Amino acid sequence: MQDEWLDIGQLDDIPRRGARVVKSPAGDIAVFRTQDDAVFALEDRCPHKGGPLSQGIVQGHAVNCPLHNWLISLETGAAQGADQGCTKTVPVKLQGSRILLGLAALLARAA
Repeated sequence: MQDEWLDIGQLDDIPRRGARVVKSPAGDIAVFRTQDDAVFALEDRCPHKGGPLSQGIVQGHAVNCPLHNWLISLETGAAQGADQGCTKTVPVKLQGSRILLGLAALLARAA
């Protein structure tokens, strides 16, 4: 199961500097596309107050939480600056123009 990936759509389904929410048994996953077409996936909850990161503004390889403006790294899920906390990351990769999420990580979260 380690090498299994879930196809969630085309890169162009997500606008640059935008996000898409994927429903999973483990909860909502926010999938982000940066200006330079990098793709990241995080649990859709800010570590501060649980705000929906998918509704935040993407800046470089980070996203601002829409509730209290915390800046969260898309690469690590860690809060930046003086803020502390971390949201869970989900393995994601591009295969051509298709976005794939790590199925094992999604299933492990649901267990």
